[in-house]
Amino acid sequence: MSLVFLDLAMSLDGFIAGPQGEDGGLHDWYFAEQGAADDIKRELLDGIGAIILGHTAFGTAPDGFDTEYHVPHFILTHQPRPTITRGGATFSFVTDGLHRCVAQAREAAGRQDVCVAGGADLARQCLQAGLLDALQIHLVPVLLGGGLPLFGHLGQRVPLERVRVVQSPHATHLTYNIVQPTA
Repeated sequence: MSLVFLDLAMSLDGFIAGPQGEDGGLHDWYFAEQGAADDIKRELLDGIGAIILGHTAFGTAPDGFDTEYHVPHFILTHQPRPTITRGGATFSFVTDGLHRCVAQAREAAGRQDVCVAGGADLARQCLQAGLLDALQIHLVPVLLGGGLPLFGHLGQRVPLERVRVVQSPHATHLTYNIVQPTA
């Protein structure tokens, strides 16, 4: 069965965007010409069958955006919009809730994984709803000093099992399974 995992870059002080919503260099590891984590990038490109974004992470472009991920993208939103196709990717707007969005993404992904790739609120909601199987955090060696925190106040303890640590010159790539409670 495929996994639903969160994949985000984060500063050492826990932010996924700077104080003005800026990148702050958090994604430099992905675009670096030398020393980037090529194996991590290849795994993402080869293993993801669908992507989930929040409406803010999708942005305001009326015709979508260019992406290397030529897979279905599901955008959780309250504003209905027609599906957009651009550069091999489809962008479908899901208005009937988080569980339905994840179900549609799982169906579209088939045996491949579903990546939750954008939005702190979306990440927190997925985690609190028990919809995530794993976290992949690209920990970037920078202190942003403020901005958008990854999870904010969760209100619950979430046990994790470290699966892997991969170091690259621009980030430390951490993968954790979410430990599900036993019955």
